Amino acid sequence: MLTVTELRAAVERRLDEAGRAWLDGALTDAATSGPRPDAPGPARWELDFASAGRHVRTPRTAADDLAPQPAADDLAPHDLPDAARVLILHAARADASTVARLYAHGTGAERRAVLRALPHLGLFAGPDAVPLVEDALRTNDTRLVAAAVGPYAARHLPPHSWRQAVLKCLFTGVPLTAVADWERRAHGDAELGRMLGDYARERTAAGRPVPGDLDRVLAMTRALPGAPRALTREES
Repeated sequence: MLTVTELRAAVERRLDEAGRAWLDGALTDAATSGPRPDAPGPARWELDFASAGRHVRTPRTAADDLAPQPAADDLAPHDLPDAARVLILHAARADASTVARLYAHGTGAERRAVLRALPHLGLFAGPDAVPLVEDALRTNDTRLVAAAVGPYAARHLPPHSWRQAVLKCLFTGVPLTAVADWERRAHGDAELGRMLGDYARERTAAGRPVPGDLDRVLAMTRALPGAPRALTREES
């Protein structure tokens, strides 16, 4: 996961001069005003949060379709509005009530940005945003589901809800790489293993393919609880 500094640099690399100027102004406004729980209307930065998609898009050309995938420290053009909104929420030091309100009244893209911002906000330390994650997991929007199973879910989602989230990802085709810290949480989890086994048998009986990622998770659930898990590529 990129730090806020790295994320801002990645966004600015994709923007023209006007886009960078807009982003700088939006972040300055957010840092100056911050959360305003008693204000009669939305703060200026909240309006910037909503309108980010109009200001931080790069023109798409035919060459983009042939371009290689961005590196881990870069962003695809369609990720720019999400990233800008994450930066705005961080600069504003958005608290739990503000985040909940923006999520409740936001578009799909704005909700996705709220979920992606959670690891960068002060409320990451507590479970206040769990209802937002659980709400996203009830949808059929795969980009929203992928945003919901990030580091915040890995840290705070209760065991049963997290297991259901893994199944949801497998069922909807969300890649396992989107599920933060899945190796740790799946390690030796016999109940998750039982659920995955039941799911695989149901798919096979119905003549449907079993998701390729399922075997990877199932193997991790069968590891002995006290045994060390294998290091991921990022950890090694």
